[in-house]
Amino acid sequence: MSRWWRIWAKSLGEKVGETDKQADTVAVIRTVWWITHMATCWFIILNAIANHGWGLIGL
Repeated sequence: MSRWWRIWAKSLGEKVGETDKQADTVAVIRTVWWITHMATCWFIILNAIANHGWGLIGL
């Protein structure tokens, strides 16, 4: 699990913090922000489809 966490944390951006614990805390905050961002995008897309139909995206 720690290998995957390191890869994920590095994918989120530059390591921030003086210790690994601080860096992990920042990575958790960035992860929550990323999940919130992705969920918001999906809700916007679903709302557009619901209100304008599938023709909006060419289907």
